[in-house]
Amino acid sequence: MDKLNAMAIFVRVVERGSFSAVARELQTSQPTISKVLRALETELGGKLIARSTRRLSLTDEGQRYYNECRHILAAVDAAEHSFQSGRENIAGHLRIGSSVSFGRLQIAPRLAEFLERHPGIDIDLQLNDQNQDLVSEGLDVTFRIGELSDSGLIARQIGTTHRVTVAAPDYLQQHGQPQSPEALGEHNCLQFNLLNSQNVWTYQKDARRYEVRIKGNAQSNNSEAIREMVLGGLGIALSPVWLFSDDLKAGRVKAVLPDYIAQSLPIHAVSPANRRQSARVKAFVDYVSQALAAAPELRPVR
Repeated sequence: MDKLNAMAIFVRVVERGSFSAVARELQTSQPTISKVLRALETELGGKLIARSTRRLSLTDEGQRYYNECRHILAAVDAAEHSFQSGRENIAGHLRIGSSVSFGRLQIAPRLAEFLERHPGIDIDLQLNDQNQDLVSEGLDVTFRIGELSDSGLIARQIGTTHRVTVAAPDYLQQHGQPQSPEALGEHNCLQFNLLNSQNVWTYQKDARRYEVRIKGNAQSNNSEAIREMVLGGLGIALSPVWLFSDDLKAGRVKAVLPDYIAQSLPIHAVSPANRRQSARVKAFVDYVSQALAAAPELRPVR
């Protein structure tokens, strides 16, 4: 038995929480994964995984063994990387996570050029408006907008989501246009509810900071849903410039409070802390970082 390989499979099963998910990753069958783990348990002389419940759980011995395996595999990985530094091929499977709107509008259109540069890579782009768990979802890297709350991740800021306050002309004609941040309290403001500060909009003008508590009759966890509400004349939104840039140019929406700078949000590329960043992950993050730096609405703040 290849014990190191068996340990790696055991760790992936624990992290994914599923035999079948790991089998798909390794392009093998679930019975093969089960056979490897049974052989490992026989070798060790005890149970690692409790199979009596519907949800995979570890025995006490399995939890201790999992922790040790992670350290061992990380050490092996680091040793190989040190030896192969500068010679690692940019190839293999790359599983990427992102919010739905950012992934669809900013990541997916840029994949063709990246894959043309690196034809040995194949990509699985997973879109979800909830913050994905990198380990359980098997993600190599994910893109997150906003301040990060999990300090146990490897994060690199690669851009900035500059934001603009917008409303449809019909809404402004009917309700008037606010002339100051404080006036937003008299308007129907649409909330993107995945941000911690969803009901507080922050602006700056002439070194003065404005924090305004807003209210409205609609909210969503999806940026494109907010866009549709704005286009429908429902209210005012504070949203990414990249989401409304075409609408602003076409006059479908108007910028509100143009003299006030809305608080921007950082864009991070995030990887699991216990997994070495492969050459393909680094190449992709570098590529996206360069692409965002060329877009004014996503360029990092210097």
